[in-house]
Amino acid sequence: MEFTMSGRLEVRLTPADVGKRVSVRCVVGTPAEGARLTDTVGVLTSWDGGVLSVTTRSGEGVRIAESSLVAGKTVPPAPARRRGPAASFAELALVTARAWQPVESELLGEWRLRAAGGFTRRANSVLPLGDPGLPLGEALGRVRRWYAERGLPARVQTATGAEGTQERLCAGLEEHGWRREVTAEVRIAALAPVGDLDPDVSAVRTGRETDDAWLSRYQRSGTPGPHVLKVLGSGPSVWFASVPGDGPDGTPAAIGRCVVDGRWAGFMAVEVGPEYRRRGLATAVMTALARRALEEGASAAWLQMEADNEGARALYDGMGFTTHHRYHHFRPGGGNSSRDTDST
Repeated sequence: MEFTMSGRLEVRLTPADVGKRVSVRCVVGTPAEGARLTDTVGVLTSWDGGVLSVTTRSGEGVRIAESSLVAGKTVPPAPARRRGPAASFAELALVTARAWQPVESELLGEWRLRAAGGFTRRANSVLPLGDPGLPLGEALGRVRRWYAERGLPARVQTATGAEGTQERLCAGLEEHGWRREVTAEVRIAALAPVGDLDPDVSAVRTGRETDDAWLSRYQRSGTPGPHVLKVLGSGPSVWFASVPGDGPDGTPAAIGRCVVDGRWAGFMAVEVGPEYRRRGLATAVMTALARRALEEGASAAWLQMEADNEGARALYDGMGFTTHHRYHHFRPGGGNSSRDTDST
């Protein structure tokens, strides 16, 4: 129902607004506890049994009792960023996926199940860019079975915070007992300003293939195997960069990876050894790779970073990167959810 409070505060929402971006204000606590007002902005993902569920830009699901509402309305999608290239979620989702491809994949409707021996969550999670062709509970049961057959934990990668992202899927996963494991940001920028930076790039070496020395600096590789090399080498046009270190073991001081795909250049695996930090090496690696991408006709840049990496945030803020959307990896909660089924 739609109802109006006294004064100028109004709740102008109904269950028909599920799926829309909304702003709601509610009362939290009791007068004895010191009641207060809180505001929530996000996608209204359900309204059932007197409880609203709103999924925020950060991917958090907030449950709000209808009886606590004092104001609410639909609001326009978040405005486009003024800096950097225009980009849709659908475009970026495909570009980022092509830059980090699994060893094995299989379609479940329009969902893509991906596996790479456990190397990184991105290469070992479902990319759900559409309809799985089954009710959600049954699709999640199929997902659990597929990953169990490979000795891997089941994960689903979702996105929030931009027009066309997957807030309703996030809410559905939570309803089936799945929980967020990690959140990261997809950030974008114009490429030319990165290539126009003026660090000393004379020591940066770029090439088409990685080697043992590069892998020795890469924190995520562990014991490199064929699956690691296949993922790192995947993408339309892949470049690797390294800055030689001064240690006896030949481990580089800094490394990076860039994948050029049409107008996009994606930056990954930019790492600097602790003993070499604060020398501008990350900027030098980014600049050298950006110049390679510019030579191939790219004009826009993207990268992914975990939401709590403040050091990376400061670096990329200075290069003009802004957050386009956030993505999350969901895993089943403790035990099998009774709502996840697999009839096969």
